[in-house]
Amino acid sequence: MLSLKGTNNDMIIKYTSEIAPEKTIAEITKCLVRHGASAIVTDYDKATGKATGLTFKMPLGDKSLTFRLPWDWQPVYVILTSGLKFNSRDEQRNVERKNRYREQAERTAWRIVKDWIDAQMALVETKMITAPQVFLPYAIIRDGKTLSETVAQNPQLLLGNGNAHKHSD
Repeated sequence: MLSLKGTNNDMIIKYTSEIAPEKTIAEITKCLVRHGASAIVTDYDKATGKATGLTFKMPLGDKSLTFRLPWDWQPVYVILTSGLKFNSRDEQRNVERKNRYREQAERTAWRIVKDWIDAQMALVETKMITAPQVFLPYAIIRDGKTLSETVAQNPQLLLGNGNAHKHSD
C-alpha cells in the first residue's frame, strides 16, 4: 500500500484501496443489474489490458438508453501526487514510483465511482428518484457524447434565454 501521509490528498477520503479494479467493476455491475441495467460493457485499453470505462443500457419507459459512467484516473493521480517529487537519480525508481501511484489512482477512481453509485441507489431504493434519472447526465446521445459533455460544451441548451421561470411579483 502507498503511504499517503503528508500528501495533499485530503479531498480523497479513505481511498487507499487495495481492491483490484476488476473486483470493483464486478461490484458496480452487480449493483447496476440489481437496479435494471442490461448489456453492461467494460471497455479496455488494448495496450495495457486495463479497464478504461463502463457503459450499460437501462430502460426508460419503452425505450432503452445507453449510459457511460464517468471514470478518469488522471485527476485522482494529480491529487495523490500533489507536492511529491519524482526526482530520484535512479530513473527506474521514478518510473516504478509513478506506476504505483497510477495504479493507486486507478483503484481509487473505480472505488469513487462505486461509492457514488451506491449512494445514488439509496435514493432510488427510497423512491426519491429513478435509476435512469440518476444516470441521465451520462446518457450517450446521437453524437456519441454524454448529455453532460454536450451541455458543458453548450450550456445554452439548458439555460435557454433565462426567462422560462420569470416570476411576476
